[in-house]
Amino acid sequence: MPKPRKSRECSRRDFIKTAGIGLAVLPSVGIGALQLTGCGSSAAPDPPAPEPQIVRWPISSPVYTTAQQQVCPVAVASSVLPISPADVAQYATEGYSSWNLGGPLQHVLRAELAPGYTGAPNVARLLLYFSMSDIHVADKESPAQPIYVGINAGYGSNMSSAYSPILLSTTQVLDAAIQTINALHHSTPFDFGVALGDAANNSQYNELRWVIDTIDGKVITPSSGAHLGATTIDYQKAFYAAGLDPEIPWYQVIGNHDQFWMGSFFEDEKTQNAHVAGTIINMGDNPASPTAVEDSGYYMGVVNGSTPLGDIYGAGPEADFPVPPAVTADLSRHSLANATSTTHDWMQEFFQTSSKPVGHGFTQNNLVSGSACYSFVPKSDIPIKFIVLDDTVKGPGQADYAAGALDDARFNWLVGELQAGQAANQLMVICAHVPIKPQNSLTDTSPYLMWPGPEYTDDYVLNTIHQYPNLILWMAGHRHVNVVTPQPDPSGDPTLGFWEVETCSLRDFPQQFRTFDIRRNHDNTVSIIITNVDPAATGDSPAYKSRGYAIGAARVYGTYPRTDVTSHSYNAELIVQVTSVMQSVISQAGSALK
Repeated sequence: MPKPRKSRECSRRDFIKTAGIGLAVLPSVGIGALQLTGCGSSAAPDPPAPEPQIVRWPISSPVYTTAQQQVCPVAVASSVLPISPADVAQYATEGYSSWNLGGPLQHVLRAELAPGYTGAPNVARLLLYFSMSDIHVADKESPAQPIYVGINAGYGSNMSSAYSPILLSTTQVLDAAIQTINALHHSTPFDFGVALGDAANNSQYNELRWVIDTIDGKVITPSSGAHLGATTIDYQKAFYAAGLDPEIPWYQVIGNHDQFWMGSFFEDEKTQNAHVAGTIINMGDNPASPTAVEDSGYYMGVVNGSTPLGDIYGAGPEADFPVPPAVTADLSRHSLANATSTTHDWMQEFFQTSSKPVGHGFTQNNLVSGSACYSFVPKSDIPIKFIVLDDTVKGPGQADYAAGALDDARFNWLVGELQAGQAANQLMVICAHVPIKPQNSLTDTSPYLMWPGPEYTDDYVLNTIHQYPNLILWMAGHRHVNVVTPQPDPSGDPTLGFWEVETCSLRDFPQQFRTFDIRRNHDNTVSIIITNVDPAATGDSPAYKSRGYAIGAARVYGTYPRTDVTSHSYNAELIVQVTSVMQSVISQAGSALK
């Protein structure tokens, strides 16, 4: 692979360790006292900070779904050389972050699970709701994140989860999504919404509070520690979050990033202390090493919020720093996971809310048991039950914290909920963070195993839930993709099959949420109409800039080819064959469609 060009930039090594200069003679000075102006700059004290001005970030109007227009990347010219993920200015100048608006994305009719479907029209709406997933609201100034791992892995490494400039504005992207949801709601009201896990990026208290408070419509201070740039840098300014329309209830699913250090490591003494420390975490730089977090030798760095493009401070080999790079410590960064429970403190935060319902699905019983599983019926006159399943790994010493997993208690709970829904003549939807045996992509239909077991493997769980014909849909996030997988029953009985729909990440390209429109058809089959939506944003907002960063990071890290100009959205109408009993039950249900 050709080396990144150097003529217009300082070296990556100098770039990422900028502001380490001078710490040897100013060991007590934290990042709050440093002003970064480029490679080789010396430290200078900041002037007294004025009171921050609270801003608003309105969205563009009108809003559109991808059924009306798409966000399509522009191909990167073959003559453009690779760049470092941290060379954010070159994302635009080299065309990595370029995009334009494309035409409407049609809904693909998928009837392979309903062989008797003859094209009967939709006659009534049963439910209309939205899903968001993998918001990954991040404290970019936290000393406990692995930024250097992503930067050092470099071009084509597919390590954007460790670092990308998307970190700068995750709260503003969420706010833009909420405003877009509100605009759609005012046209055709949503019944509810569901967030499919990984609300927080690194299990931190302040990250989760930013999520809940943004949806609640509070003032958000999207910075921590010394709050650098709070009065001058757009992504650092305090802002009024619009808040979700109070008519819309929303429910929460737990993900691996909500519980574990960067979603991949059980919090221990080192990581717990790192969250609230005054120095940047020192660990190994090999993401493939199972001991990387416990190793040392490299400081991981933080975003310097006083710079418009979020320059990286305090990252690089330990030998480059005479003293450990310092930051202003902040107790609000503490982890919500502990050795006793990775779920209790996280769930408890959802009771501190002004939107509905209080707890957002979690109850006092969840807090007592520590289980993040529950069920709900959104509308009493519509026989559809939602089963919220915590299918994440539990306990220390596990091989893969990004895998799916069930234990006896959660498996038995799931079976009980399915049995109860079947007996009550309710159609059922499972909402989980991790998908179950999804296809690799829309073009590669080979299965992707997510559940290694030992007992509750993908196939074991699938064989069990295929016994319940009223299950029509499994919703998931986790993989940051828009993929739809038919899950037919091996017996060939169409009523025992269900659809699996993955909602992509609000963090990474294509940065979307989904709407689900469940309709009754004239022949009493059921249609699940899914539509991707890009958050609306104006050209001077952090959310708008983040779209370019997301596209750029996808190209720089090699998530998508540089020549790929597709939106990576997927709209479809998924047909479900229900039993004769359920055909009778739903025959008069729903609101008639005009």
